[in-house]
Formats: sequence, structure tokens, C-alpha cells
Amino acid sequence: MFYLFLFAAGSSVGFLSGLLGIGGGIVMFPLLHYLTPALGFDAIDVRSITGLTMIQGFCASASAMLFYNKHRLVNKSLVFSLGGALFLSSLTGALLSERMPDEPLLLIFGLLALIAAVMMFMPRSYANDYLTEDQVTFNRGIAIAIGIALGVFLGMVGQGGAFIIIPIMLYILKVPLRVAVGSMLAIGIFSSGAGLAGKVVTGQVPFLMAGAMLLGAIPFARVGGYVGKKTNTRILKWLLALIIAGTAIKIMMDIV
Repeated sequence: MFYLFLFAAGSSVGFLSGLLGIGGGIVMFPLLHYLTPALGFDAIDVRSITGLTMIQGFCASASAMLFYNKHRLVNKSLVFSLGGALFLSSLTGALLSERMPDEPLLLIFGLLALIAAVMMFMPRSYANDYLTEDQVTFNRGIAIAIGIALGVFLGMVGQGGAFIIIPIMLYILKVPLRVAVGSMLAIGIFSSGAGLAGKVVTGQVPFLMAGAMLLGAIPFARVGGYVGKKTNTRILKWLLALIIAGTAIKIMMDIV
């Protein structure tokens, strides 16, 4: 039953990955942290959860990204500038997290989610959300600086970072929503790939549990991408905002 639960978790979070561009950590982390013991299963330690979210985020991002790239919604320049900056700094954070206690890791995750939630409830224009990646411009220097600054913290908490990077792309870099989603999936391969490498090297990935999750996450990520392409961007924005806000509130309440 435990592995069936992991399969269901991977399927549902994989769908959200494709729908909203999130690698799954913002949902998978609290789902594994809170729901596992609530269902009567043995609790999973935070380090293992961060390893699971990293490997799920990497594989689901890769699966859904192929769909978005086919529809010209992945901006390569944004991917390599922001994603490249995230890669090394995220790897550094993952290696540093090996000996950190659970509480600081949870606090960092909660603060990042809270910042992202505040950003997502700010008003924005939807006028350019129909644009494809070849019609998008952004400040590359700012993108690289953001990647360097955030990567260390994201690597520590086992996150690809979509929950905070998508708001930054929308509100700071002014990227249209669907291009932000598609590009974030590709960026997630950089950031979660680097963090995943650090987690694997330090023995923080329980591969048997990860296998059950990935059986559901990989196919359902492509289904989520198809649904996201057909969904109004206002709905996608508010759904993402609610998910981030709910997670941030829950984590911060537990910390307090």
C-alpha cells in the first residue's frame, strides 16, 4: 500500500508539473512530509524527502518540457542563462545540506514559499501571454544574478525552484506565463539535476521509493502539459498562487 501511495503521489504531482511548470517539490514536499504519517505509514525523514522531490522534479520536468518545446514555449536563452546559473549554485547547496538539521531546511523552504506566495497575488497584465518563445525579451544579467542568489537555498531544500522562479519570471523578468512555464520545466532539469547529483552522492535518495513515484510522474507530466496548453492563463496563475500560498501557510504554521 505504501508504494501504491507513492505511485499516486507521483502521478498527481507529475500532472501539476506539466500543468503549472512546477517540478513538484512545492507540492511533493508537504505531501510526503505531512500525509505519509497521517495515512499510517512510517514518516519519511526530511533529507530523503528532499532527495525524492529532486528526482521527481528532474524526471517530470524532462517529460513535460518536451511537450512545451514542441509548441515553441521554451525560451532557450532564458533556460541557459537562468538555468546555468542555478546549476552550480544548486549543487553547492545540496552538498552543504548533508549535515544540516531538519528544522533549518524546513525554515528555508517555508520562507521561500512565503515570498513566492506574496508575489503571485500581485496584479499582472495577461496581454502578452499568447506570445511564443521567439517573441520574448528579458534582462539576461538580472536572470543570471537571480539564479546565483537562489540556487544555493534551492539546493539545500531539494527544490528545482519553480515555485519561486516562475513568480520571478512573471513579475521581474516580465516573461509571458506559458513561456515561463515551458522555460521553467527546462530550467528545472538544470537546477534539479544539479541538486539531484548532490543528493545521490551524499546518499539522500531512496531509489526504491523513487521508482514507484516516477512510474506515475513521467506519463502524467505530459498529460498536464496538454491540459495547461488548453487552459486560460488567468486560471493557471491563480491555481499556482493558491498552491504556493497553501503550502507556505502550512509550513510556516508548523515552524511557529
